[in-house]
Amino acid sequence: MGFVSNLILQTLEIKRILISQPQPANGKSPYFDLAEKYGIEFVFKPFIRVESLSAKEFRQQRVSIPDHTAIVFTSRHAVDHFFNLCAELRVNVPDDMKYFCITETVSLYIQKYVQYRKRKVFFGTTGKVDSLLTPILKHKTEKYLVPMSNVHTDELKSLLDANGISHTEAVMYRTVSNDVDAEELKSFDMLVFFSPAGIESLKSNAPDFVQGDKIIGCFGQTTADAIRNAGLRLDIEAPVPGITSMSAAIDKYLSEVTK
Repeated sequence: MGFVSNLILQTLEIKRILISQPQPANGKSPYFDLAEKYGIEFVFKPFIRVESLSAKEFRQQRVSIPDHTAIVFTSRHAVDHFFNLCAELRVNVPDDMKYFCITETVSLYIQKYVQYRKRKVFFGTTGKVDSLLTPILKHKTEKYLVPMSNVHTDELKSLLDANGISHTEAVMYRTVSNDVDAEELKSFDMLVFFSPAGIESLKSNAPDFVQGDKIIGCFGQTTADAIRNAGLRLDIEAPVPGITSMSAAIDKYLSEVTK
């Protein structure tokens, strides 16, 4: 399948797009620029929410954070819940802790909690899990801690195991479905997802959902796999070569629709 289904392009007019994430708090977003450029409406409605594990719940895993010398962050959620849990547990994160992040955006987000310029921070270049392996292999002797959600794949674990990297996975937060109005979904021409949990929420809230000519887009390989495994048609996918963000992927799609 190519970037866009030509059959869909021939028949579709896009007016309303549902982004299954919270609306940007600062009022700035590439989506707003696209809304003005194409005369369309973006609606932000999270299909899921993320909750922290309590300190008591985390302790049941018997994971000692201070025993590790490096942290692997695969999302900003992981950053938030790691540092918040450390605060609740009264764990002091040492200044020489190394951080390995799936993207530069996630690495910069660490500044919310620590003085970035004093930290040893590394990041992948493609937004995919395997790109993390390059910097990690240059620091093979570290003991890695991987904060994760209760909903996750074993892709990173398999990569680290295959390369003999010492690591511990620790669930620090959980993903919970939000209520979504199945009837309201019919008013959107495009639905955009960012995690497999979003697809699970769609299935639980709208078990009789029929895609029809509705466009579905997503960010991330695991989300793409979840969409296809659910028997849905994936029309827009990011990241792909030359397109690193979901907004850029939607822009490319809409530019082709309006030709």
